[in-house]
Amino acid sequence: MTFDPIERWNLTLCAGAIAAGLTLVSPLFAWSLAAGAALEAVNFRGLRGAAQALFEGQLPGSRRWTAAFGARFALLALGIGVAIHVGAHPVGLVIGLSLVIPAAIIEAWRTRPEIDPEAPALAADDESWDQWNPWLAREIDDEEEDA
Repeated sequence: MTFDPIERWNLTLCAGAIAAGLTLVSPLFAWSLAAGAALEAVNFRGLRGAAQALFEGQLPGSRRWTAAFGARFALLALGIGVAIHVGAHPVGLVIGLSLVIPAAIIEAWRTRPEIDPEAPALAADDESWDQWNPWLAREIDDEEEDA
């Protein structure tokens, strides 16, 4: 079994969080965090595999993609329900389920393209900057200016 770099970061963050939870909070919290981390790791691996199959053309049509997404989501909900039913700490479970987000951010930052110092750029005082909305990453429409 091979792991994608994002999955390795996720495993590292999960192991650190579980150790910290065991040391700083309680064994129940650490167990709940581990259960959430396991659920999100399986869920993310399934999402990544389905997305890769879709982009490679192995999942033709949106119905199969929607069915795969729905099945994965239902299994995740079932896993969360079982964990809560057996007494998992809700905060630990949520933290465990959420650790893939910082892993994705770290890996995206590490694999970002290099900045090209020779790339053309506008001068800081160029008037065309006034026609750009950085929050929406597009030019400002005349309707937006009126609002």
